[in-house]
Amino acid sequence: MAIEILQLPASCSLAQSPIVCAVSESNSGVIASSSFQYIAELYYWTGSVNDSGSLSDFTLAKYPNESLSGIFDFSKIINSTLEDSIEENPSNVIFFKADLYHQYISASTFYTSSHVETGVYKAIDGYGVFQEPIGQDIQNKTPHWPIMSDGPSVQTSFDGNVGRMGIFAWSGSGDIPDAVLYTSTTQTSAFPITGSESTDGQIATFPIGNGEFDFPLSSSYDSFTVTPLKLGSEIGDSIQFNIECEKKYPNVRIKWKNRFGQFDFLNFNLVSREGFNTQIRTFQRQVGSWSSPTLSYNNYDSSTQNYSTDSTQNLTVNSDWLSEDYNDILKQLMVSDEVYWIYDETSGDLRPITIKTNSITFKTNVVDKLIQYSFDFEWGQNYKLIL
Repeated sequence: MAIEILQLPASCSLAQSPIVCAVSESNSGVIASSSFQYIAELYYWTGSVNDSGSLSDFTLAKYPNESLSGIFDFSKIINSTLEDSIEENPSNVIFFKADLYHQYISASTFYTSSHVETGVYKAIDGYGVFQEPIGQDIQNKTPHWPIMSDGPSVQTSFDGNVGRMGIFAWSGSGDIPDAVLYTSTTQTSAFPITGSESTDGQIATFPIGNGEFDFPLSSSYDSFTVTPLKLGSEIGDSIQFNIECEKKYPNVRIKWKNRFGQFDFLNFNLVSREGFNTQIRTFQRQVGSWSSPTLSYNNYDSSTQNYSTDSTQNLTVNSDWLSEDYNDILKQLMVSDEVYWIYDETSGDLRPITIKTNSITFKTNVVDKLIQYSFDFEWGQNYKLIL
């Protein structure tokens, strides 16, 4: 009796989509037992790539399917362990492995096959999209990899913007970058990238706003590009940021968690509006001096009293003219579970917001020529501080 592995996860998986391990047994007589089950003991941990004894585990059991194999999807378990927000933990990574075998009962005797252990894999807080194959290597999901974004290849920025993108900085994901090259019309500079085998060193960040303290370019420029490097050679496609002039409307800079579990950014630099809504519940008080010898009331007494007032604050923004290349990341904005309004770029003050727009029609340059979008958000914090 020997178990055979038919399918394994990618070396780095996106934990919100299937993380599959499929196994089979060649002995059909064994599988014929009504008690036959494939077993996967799933272990997961953070810290060093070499488990240090702080393992957590689940045991999963599967009856054979019509093809007599057992297909295990670890994503629901792995994803539930990635509890940190990206704002709190940019390198939100977990290691995992599986111990695989099968078991059955025959004539009151319990049989267990030999165990086969997988290698060590990692998962990040992201998701795949159709039509990407199950188990596809993560470096093949975007031409910008190891930059953890779907682009677009040309974006805009304002002088003084803050913001950092994620870059995968360790093994198991194709080429490992050691720097990001910044190129403008007047200057080039290499920003060093360091990673480690620990989960908090798997993903690094680099600045894409010149308001960041460690932004490497100092001369004046109209645009700059960022390109990952490995030993001086370019890997992955570069991203260009064009510096735009300030508009007459106050800029609203939004960042959101993309499908790779890192931040993308967009300046909404046309008209924006803030709103304030309340929902009030009232009750009718008994007015008057009912405990006194005679009945009277004060002219400031009210028979209608508020007992609960909830409030919501909202934000409506409008984009400048965008190319169709923004469609992918705008879709990711609409499904993101972590969105922030960069309220004050000088202090780094953030406002957590949730997107309320639930429908958008993507336009095309052929039909519409100029493309502009509007989004509605709701603040994640009420006006009243109630914990």
